[in-house]
Parts: sequence; structure tokens; C-alpha cells
Amino acid sequence: MRPGQNLRNNVSEGGVTPLIGVFDMFSASVAAQHYDGFFVSGFGFAASYYGLPDIGFIAWPDIVSFVQRLRLAFPGHHLLVDIDDGYVDPEVACHVVEHLEAIGASGVILEDQKRPRRCGHVEGKQVLPLPEYLEKLELVLRTRRDLLVVARTDATEEAEILRRAEALAATDADVILVDGVRSADWITRIRSVIGDKPLLFNQIAGGKSPRLSLSELERLGVDVAIYSTPCLFAAQSAMDRALTALKHNDGRLPQGEDQVGVAESLLLLEQNISRHHPKPALVGS
Repeated sequence: MRPGQNLRNNVSEGGVTPLIGVFDMFSASVAAQHYDGFFVSGFGFAASYYGLPDIGFIAWPDIVSFVQRLRLAFPGHHLLVDIDDGYVDPEVACHVVEHLEAIGASGVILEDQKRPRRCGHVEGKQVLPLPEYLEKLELVLRTRRDLLVVARTDATEEAEILRRAEALAATDADVILVDGVRSADWITRIRSVIGDKPLLFNQIAGGKSPRLSLSELERLGVDVAIYSTPCLFAAQSAMDRALTALKHNDGRLPQGEDQVGVAESLLLLEQNISRHHPKPALVGS
């Protein structure tokens, strides 16, 4: 089954589909032990690849290259890719969509922000005029053949949130995302204007949205949950603790059963070698 349709079917099966934010191949290797869906987070990729905040530094060839490596190592995982505003220009957005589809991405998220863009959970966001965003979205929708497309609004004014959510739901986008939702009540209000269109909820530690379980999200009518940064923030915290301890212990490495060493790390990484993956049956065999 094609990647986009596979994710589309998963979303339609009921319950909430969780997608875990990964920022490099190693974080994906760890996440793959626990979940079968990845979210290629702009926040995480900007931090990992450039060492910069998520304010518009990502160049589309870099993220396409990353997704290509992910697909080779994880042929069966869902890969939902954050393409921000489509890298400004509608033609560039469509070009990126074609590249991502060719290398096996499952879906993309296209937002309605204008430059300078911001992470969806910080202040200072600005949005394009709705007709301008809808024109870009419609061009992307006509370009994709299989990719699942998430239409995202970053509107912050209450009436505008609902107006845009309703307009996005009237398109052929597969899923709707209102980023930076501030309460469970607002999830219910958004659900009321988008009808039966699948709804995505983005959770990020320290962000604007409440911390909700998958069970709570399902009761609120959410179909997909993306977790943008748990791997990134855990890595930052763990590395800081490890290096603080190394300095405190005069450079002596820790020892114990709970410590990862060469063998454990290699065992994880060797699973990503493509020759270890199951091969599909040949046609006619």
C-alpha cells in the first residue's frame, strides 16, 4: 500500500493516531522501538541540523534529504513531514511535495503563516490572507497524488480561528490542524465547525496547549496527535545530566546496568541496515 493511503487508512480506523517527533536518525531509531509513526518536526530539525530556532531557517533540500534517509531505514513507518509555509512560494511548495512523494513520505503539514514565521506555540505569529493561503493549499492538493495533506492555521483571534478552520475543512485537505489550541473547550469548538473532517492536535512541552492523554483526545474528537519534541527535549536534558556528572566525577565514565554502551547502541543501529528489512514479494512469484 502507498504510504499516504496507509496513513489515511490508519487515521480513519478510529482512535487517535500518535506520531512522534524525531529530529535525526538516532532519535528515530529509538522512537521506532515504541511507535510506528514519525512526525518530522520543523522545531526539532531546525535545532538538530542547524542549531537554530524554528523561525524559517530550514532549506527544503535539507529536509527532503532527511526524509529520504528516514524512509530507507524505516520502510514501514508513517512519515508526516512539517513543510512550514511551503517555503514561501506556492510553486516551491508543490515542488517539495513532489519530491517527498517520490521518496515515500506519508504526508505533509502546510501552514498559513507568513514570514517571518514562528513556532506555532510562541508569540508573534502572523497569517496570510485566507484567500492567498487557500490558493497555495489548492495547488498543493492538485499536485499530490497519494500524500496525506494536513491544512494548518496559526490564527490566534477566536473568530478567525473558527472561520479558517471551517474554510480549511471545506477543501480536499485530509486533516485539519489549528496550532496552539489553548484549552480542551477549544478543541470541541473547532470540531463543531469542521464536521467529520479528521482533526490533528499538536502537543509540545512548555507550549500553549494543555497536556492531554490519547484517551482524553479521543473523547474530544481528535483523530491524530503529533508530539513534536519529546525526543529532542529528553536528549537535551539527558545530555546535560550526563556531562554534568562526567565533570563532577573528574572525567570518569559511569558504570552500571542502566548505562548504554557500545553493544547496546550497535544493536539498535544495526536494525536500520536495509538488508535486514523484510523484502516484498516479487510480482508473479
